[in-house]
Amino acid sequence: MGNKGTKLLIRFSKWSNRHLSHQQFLMILSAIIGFTAGLGAVVIKNLTHFIQRLLEGSLIINYHHAFYFIFPLIGLSLTLLIIKLVFKKKIGHGIPSTLYAISRRKGIMRSFQMYASIITAPLTVGFGGSVGLEGPTVATGASLGSNISRFFKMNQSSRTLLIGCAAAGAMSSIFKAPIAAIIFAIEVFSLDLTLISMVPLLIASVSAILTSYFFFGSDIILPVQLQDNFTISEVPFYIILGVLAAGCSMYFTHIYFKIGDAFKKIDSLFYRLLIGGLGLGILIYLIPPLYGEGYNVINNLLAEDYLQALGTNFFNDYLDNIWIVVILLTGLVIFKIFATSLTFGAGGIGGIFAPVLFMGSAMGHCFALVVNNLGILRNPISVSSFTMVGMAGLMAGVLHAPLTAIFLIAELTGGYELFVPLMITAAISYMITNQFQPHSVYTMELAQRGDLLTHNKDQAVLTLLNIQQIIEKNFITLNIDMNLGDVIHVGVIKSSRNLFPVIDENRNFLGIILLDDIRPIMFDQKMYDDVKVSDIMQRAPATIDLRKDRPKDTMRKFQETNAWNLPVVEDGKYVGFISKSKLLTAYRQKLIEVTV
Repeated sequence: MGNKGTKLLIRFSKWSNRHLSHQQFLMILSAIIGFTAGLGAVVIKNLTHFIQRLLEGSLIINYHHAFYFIFPLIGLSLTLLIIKLVFKKKIGHGIPSTLYAISRRKGIMRSFQMYASIITAPLTVGFGGSVGLEGPTVATGASLGSNISRFFKMNQSSRTLLIGCAAAGAMSSIFKAPIAAIIFAIEVFSLDLTLISMVPLLIASVSAILTSYFFFGSDIILPVQLQDNFTISEVPFYIILGVLAAGCSMYFTHIYFKIGDAFKKIDSLFYRLLIGGLGLGILIYLIPPLYGEGYNVINNLLAEDYLQALGTNFFNDYLDNIWIVVILLTGLVIFKIFATSLTFGAGGIGGIFAPVLFMGSAMGHCFALVVNNLGILRNPISVSSFTMVGMAGLMAGVLHAPLTAIFLIAELTGGYELFVPLMITAAISYMITNQFQPHSVYTMELAQRGDLLTHNKDQAVLTLLNIQQIIEKNFITLNIDMNLGDVIHVGVIKSSRNLFPVIDENRNFLGIILLDDIRPIMFDQKMYDDVKVSDIMQRAPATIDLRKDRPKDTMRKFQETNAWNLPVVEDGKYVGFISKSKLLTAYRQKLIEVTV
């Protein structure tokens, strides 16, 4: 059956080459990828809900609260076992791993990524891991898009666009928000905003949402009905909410990376699992709303049903006191990121999209309750509206995706009544956060390594350049112990270059000798024994370190030094040279590849 399917695809590929233009074929593929991404979202969501229903079944329903402590550890253990015994490869976190594939692997994703997250993410989240399913769903769709485009021999720019189509399809299917899904693909994956890219994204988004409607009907993950209209008197409070969202965004990112870095220092996977799993279990036992994705908590907050939203806890009898509710909601904002980070640290597979929405809703809801109960307003502000806008504010700050935040909440609320407050809060949150944290949670590590693609075309092309491929190694090396006679006989006579790297016995790079430096004395044989290499060599204008310098750094060093050739070193040892002409040629070629 597999062979028949492959043969059918090959025949389809040959037919399309004869009868379809590249753009027409791209649109057909975008529809197929949108459908498969939507199908992936359906499978991941259904598997997760199936596991959750099993765990909440009649056998253990009476003891479910006690099992909060152990469920996450079981789920994380199963996830780690499957990764180690079945896949035997690192799966990686959904969206950052996809961004890395685009920037450093020419959009090529391994085939196992098409199904790895489908198995591991439901186990992590279904057993209570405090992460979301959006990241794994996007990664699954992106891998499908990458492998389909590779099968049909699409170029790099088309492959990247189809990965964006898969991401748009996944988000469209999950939230039934097709416009926000398109904007998400453009903002997060730095796709070019042109008609050529917009049409495939639109087709993929529509294809995915139709798939979702077919399997889920009209059910949506956050069914919201706006009850209150926006009034101009609320603007100052939305401005304050934007500032608060920026603070929470920076807190989210700081804690996320701090805990992540702490777990990286633990070499044993078993100890990571034990520490993360038990820590998460304790948190969830004490604060049950941290269990799983948390969309049920968001929906209950929107309905102002605090008994259901805050779960069974020690303060159940005091929930009629609004300040107890405020304290508990503050606890959700503070500890959700701890639960999420512990899940990742223990080896869980998931995403941060749902935790961001969870924290944003609790933050916005808590802020509205505080304002309404301070006794400073004649007319109370809308609690449900601030809950929704809080989600957008945190999304804009943490993900650095303000347009996605605005349009997602607008589509979820079924209209544009909240459009002005969404714009105010999202813009303020993004601007403040961006001043202190210029990169999102998705992109910070990539940016630190120089592997981040952005909407800046020059920056994107430099990121995609592979420096290893343009290193020239046909230079004759000279040892520091040589004399002028050795330089003439070993170097000048045999080399076609006018530049010679100087090294020691361990190949450590020490400097360079230019032909111009020795031309006045090279024919004076009396000086062959007296003049040493150390006497005539000079320092290189700059060196390119393979471990530290990225293409952007290499280009900058050429500009600063005006050199035509710069030496390349790795751990201080000589590797070769890069010429300015070869670097610019590679740059022009890559620019053509990514824009065709």
